[in-house]
Amino acid sequence: MTRFTPRFMKVGILTAALQELTPRAQRDADPDRAIEDWLSYARELGADYIQLSAALHPSESDVPPEAMLDPVANTLDLRQAFDRVRAHRVLQAMKQTGVGLSDLGYFDNLLHHEAKARQKKHEFLMRVFDAATLLGVNAVCGFVGRNQQHSMDENLIDFEQQFIPLLKAAKERGLTYRVEQCPMPGWTTGDNWHNNIAYTPGAWIALHKICEKHGVGDQFRIHYDPSHAILMGQDSRSIFQYLKDEGYAFLIGGFHVKGQVIDSKGVSAWGSGGQTIGRGDWVDGKPSNRPADQVNAWKKQVVLADHELPGTARHDPLAYLQNRSVDWLDHQLAARELLPLDVANTHLVVEHEYPAARIQDREKLKPILQGSLAFVKHIDEAAACMYALQHEVLAGQGIPVQGIGREAYRS
Repeated sequence: MTRFTPRFMKVGILTAALQELTPRAQRDADPDRAIEDWLSYARELGADYIQLSAALHPSESDVPPEAMLDPVANTLDLRQAFDRVRAHRVLQAMKQTGVGLSDLGYFDNLLHHEAKARQKKHEFLMRVFDAATLLGVNAVCGFVGRNQQHSMDENLIDFEQQFIPLLKAAKERGLTYRVEQCPMPGWTTGDNWHNNIAYTPGAWIALHKICEKHGVGDQFRIHYDPSHAILMGQDSRSIFQYLKDEGYAFLIGGFHVKGQVIDSKGVSAWGSGGQTIGRGDWVDGKPSNRPADQVNAWKKQVVLADHELPGTARHDPLAYLQNRSVDWLDHQLAARELLPLDVANTHLVVEHEYPAARIQDREKLKPILQGSLAFVKHIDEAAACMYALQHEVLAGQGIPVQGIGREAYRS
């Protein structure tokens, strides 16, 4: 007889949820103070893990914060190399708070068309890799990016020439690079929608085949975020089923739990390609050089949808069936049913980008994040219990499961 033994995933939060938890003057003078503060804050929130956000310092970045839809956070400050002394300090803070690290995150365009800018980003990623090694985590999460001057097919060549060496460096350090599949439509004032070439399962498989050819297939994995699937008219169950059908279900190695709520009025106005004219990022027929104008490039996305902090969107069964919002319970069930996960060692990382709740105030944001984290934990526990009961206990006794459930490729 099969016992009832549900297996739960590990729940954490990306530290970009609050960019300025530690005042800039303090963190610039004491680079690791921000990590200590975030570990303490995570404990207050009820998070068991943090995904530690790394980014080029604002004084070094090629993209001003004013031009970003969701400014990144350099919680991990790598203006100076992260050494064993710094690592010891962070590891002690982790021990004291009881909060662990899921992985490190660095989200940038690693196929940038300008060689000097690309080299700077690659060198920074090497620092992130070294920090991950010293902190004892086995993965770094980020983007691939896109060369804006090349076609998508040409970018496959760019990937082979420029990205494979990064994966070889990850392999030397025993690390995996997990790609978040955001298409990044507003990353440029140009008309390209797909500015991160690893945006969809078909592309993941094509890229993985290149990786396999160079002996780094095990280093290339996906950090799946259902919000981006919703933006592109997809749903988690169908994506997972497609990967399984193609023999690539192993690619998904972690999750960002961030939702997306489609604005049907925006779709009616502009269609799935987003706003194409009159956005405000072009002035007098040319791309504006003002960051405050450039942020309007994101109207390709924001006229169509808003990011959801898990638990903040209304329960909407019709929206789930029409792929206009994330069905969180089915997302967690589908992951267990279709992916070969080591569930107990799989991380769910809450990524907060819900515009109306982007509060840069520690105390006001706390109950919002506490509620979202609690929602994620409980929805995962519910999915775990359903899976264990239906697929293990009932199946072990030959008892059928009732009903039909959501089916892949059908909405």
